[in-house]
Amino acid sequence: MGKQARAIVDLSLKDLVKDLNRAYADEWLAFYLYWYMAQTVSGRAYEDIQEFLNKIAKDELEHAQEIADLIIKLGDMPIANPMELEKNANAPYLMPPKNTADINRIIRIVTEAEAGAIEVYNKIAKKTLGKDNVTYQLVTHILSEEVDHEEMFENLLER
Repeated sequence: MGKQARAIVDLSLKDLVKDLNRAYADEWLAFYLYWYMAQTVSGRAYEDIQEFLNKIAKDELEHAQEIADLIIKLGDMPIANPMELEKNANAPYLMPPKNTADINRIIRIVTEAEAGAIEVYNKIAKKTLGKDNVTYQLVTHILSEEVDHEEMFENLLER
């Protein structure tokens, strides 16, 4: 964003970047969690869950990339040190189940993470509505994808 684009943002850029960096940290933690569980899942029907987890992991990584790009456009930098991700995240890292064949537990973990992401992006969307259209547009796009992810995994739980 150029000077004028940043100037029309009608809220504290410092606070906004802090919120975005927290969401960025969340996305990295979600990416790693889903990717890890995709690599280690076992048991019946594990290939289907593995495929879902890999797809969602790629989406979460894409979200992290989109948020990083926005943070830079806002004139700041995303978190650089991976050791700082969990400390700056909105929620602690959810540990994968020890039993890699516990598909229902895996699905519940993902559903919980997606519900958290929905809360985070909804909060940022409300904060930016009518005050920062660029950020609002990006976070509502990501919010829509997180809603789809949650529904996909909730539907798997119902089977």
